[in-house]
Amino acid sequence: MSVHTSLARYRTLPVYEFAAPIPEALSPQLKALRAAAPPPPPPPPAAEAAWRIWLNDYEQTEADYVEHFGRFLEQVDTTRVRELIIGGWADMIQTSADLPIRLLVEAADRFPELRLIALADVNSDECEISWIPQGDIAPLLRAFPELEVLEVRGGAGMTFQAGDGLELEPVRHEALRVLRLESGGLPSGPVAAVSACDLPALEHLELWLGDEDYGATWEMPDLAEILSGERLPSLRHLGLQNSTRQDEIAAAVASAPVVARLESLSLAMGALTDEGAEALLAGQPLTHLDWLGLHHHYLSDEMMDRVRAALPDVEVDLSDRQDDDGEWLYVEVGE
Repeated sequence: MSVHTSLARYRTLPVYEFAAPIPEALSPQLKALRAAAPPPPPPPPAAEAAWRIWLNDYEQTEADYVEHFGRFLEQVDTTRVRELIIGGWADMIQTSADLPIRLLVEAADRFPELRLIALADVNSDECEISWIPQGDIAPLLRAFPELEVLEVRGGAGMTFQAGDGLELEPVRHEALRVLRLESGGLPSGPVAAVSACDLPALEHLELWLGDEDYGATWEMPDLAEILSGERLPSLRHLGLQNSTRQDEIAAAVASAPVVARLESLSLAMGALTDEGAEALLAGQPLTHLDWLGLHHHYLSDEMMDRVRAALPDVEVDLSDRQDDDGEWLYVEVGE
């Protein structure tokens, strides 16, 4: 299944679309349609919007995007911008997210109030999630020490590295509260790197681990530090989800030290079967949770009843049950 929702789940401000000018080389029909459309609303004060920067189509180049980003720096008081959403950039099949990442890092001193970055807010009509070429996202954390929310979509080519990128060095960030990586298949590198980071303020961690057919190469040891919770003292929500290996994850979570301090847990969107749910029920108590997300699952009626009975005071989301045909179990978001 594809993804059609907005990436910026944690924005607090209304979105303002900072689109590029309409290209001159349009057909007469398109020009007429554009001319008949209502004019865009006037720009709001810089501090009162989540600014979404994007290009109109794939025919525009890296140079067009650099020019458009420069236009944003010129026209908007970026010293007041708090939330920034990066939409499509140039030809996203050929150009990785290193382009907008580089431009943001180079202009970091012009964004002293920036608290949220949503990188690759692109739906499936523009580019499938597994096709979005990501890059090294660690420079964003180093360049924006006051950043509180980082949400990233894609997976192809995603790294999370410091220094020259040849070795993984743990990143320490004092302010980050929310980290979300949406992917149809996460490589091992970013999963292991997140696990090795020191994020003392992090409250919400969400990883869409994905399907091997769409790039997932992570292994269970990559999750070890996350499950221990030692580097995440403030964590209150953990999402290890959208995985073909959801049963293995559930079994690991059943004895993970981090679970005792959580308020909510998501093992949703993946191929969770009765085997994984059985491991959860046999493990440590989950009765302290406010919410347990298991939606998009392959549980039997009997197992769903057992989960509800074991957690009567927990809001358990068991919606979107899938049919198990005995052959293929799918994640919610792959391609």
